[in-house]
Amino acid sequence: MTDLTKKIQKRIRENPIQQLSLGDKFISPQYNGLSILNIPASAAELFNVAGFSSPPLLPDLLDPVRGKTQNVIVILMDALAFHRLQKWMAEESELIWHSLLDQGILAPITSISPSTTCAAITSLWTDSSAARHGIMGYEMWLKEYGVSANMIEHKPITYRGGAGNLTLAGFDPEKFLPVGSITDHFFADGVEVHAYQHYAIIDSGLSRMFMKDANRHPIGTASDLWISLRELFETRTQVRKYAWVYWGNLDSISHLHGPDSERAKAALLTFSSAFEQYFLNELDPTLRENTLVILTADHGQITTDKEKLDYNLKQHPEFTNMLHMTPSGENRLAYLHIRPGKKEGVKDYIQSAWPDQFALIDPEAAVKAGLFGPGDPHPGIYDRLGDLIVAARCDAYWWWASKENPLIGRHGGLSEEEMLVPFLAARL
Repeated sequence: MTDLTKKIQKRIRENPIQQLSLGDKFISPQYNGLSILNIPASAAELFNVAGFSSPPLLPDLLDPVRGKTQNVIVILMDALAFHRLQKWMAEESELIWHSLLDQGILAPITSISPSTTCAAITSLWTDSSAARHGIMGYEMWLKEYGVSANMIEHKPITYRGGAGNLTLAGFDPEKFLPVGSITDHFFADGVEVHAYQHYAIIDSGLSRMFMKDANRHPIGTASDLWISLRELFETRTQVRKYAWVYWGNLDSISHLHGPDSERAKAALLTFSSAFEQYFLNELDPTLRENTLVILTADHGQITTDKEKLDYNLKQHPEFTNMLHMTPSGENRLAYLHIRPGKKEGVKDYIQSAWPDQFALIDPEAAVKAGLFGPGDPHPGIYDRLGDLIVAARCDAYWWWASKENPLIGRHGGLSEEEMLVPFLAARL
């Protein structure tokens, strides 16, 4: 562990959200210069582009990679926790990221809250916190549409299959957010914005919410991705470029097989090898000049026991009968909509059935204290957060879906495994 890593980790741990008294096992998002929210503004500062509201990353992180900037590549590897990247790099001495660090930096930064893809990626594309953009989790109660929605697929959370998306209720993903896209600021200063995502999601409702006017490039495999990006560099040589690369394979594998599994590590190694073979090794050295690459993540993951039936809320009808509906949010950061007069009963039940396994947080206190970030709160935030926020400790979670629980790896909560992600930045 480098001195910088120790310094940053110490700073993160010593800056909790005091008003919430969450305890030392939780990591508070560090929105003022040590979180993924600060990455777009950092790229903008290097490009000398104005208009971003969030501050850039702290000088300790950004100064080592300053310089004339023609291109910025942001690689978002879904679910890559900081400590796992450290571990896998220590085990694999030939991994390409080692050589890149000769011209760069590796340090931990935090995710946002909730530490989940739909919220984090929306922040990275809008330069706004979850409090402002209003995407409060994978499952979200949308009062205006009368539905608890899947915010990845934009359909009612209980629906199976492809039919029945929220457009049937009048939902328009391109008009849903109250905040703008970072593309506006980049384009205004002559910086092209390019997005590389799997063809199955490049034009999804989630992507359309914030990828306004971005040049979208559908890709299939890791080799396809890196050849496509290299071709962009070879053909668009004179323009400044902000290239977004999203890779979701690690997250999917970690959910089903565990974030510390052999398959999860292999996913990183395969992706990294393709980056080295098809992009770095084949790219003309003159095209590397003034290019910064950033490897980061939306969140990490924590290993849980999917067989632990006590976390299945079907085993607790007395508890769920005190709720208007099943919880929303995340399995590890749940939002409860509680029937009138039942709030104290809900709190008592949680403490009795799962002693010391969950922290109970008042939604208004959480928003005012800044758990979900800075800025004027979304007008619907309290409808979406409900009456009580329940944050999982250690490896606890709740499962409430009407289907078999397949998940080993989980995220959304405030543990170190979920909240600390890498900021690996290097000049090519």
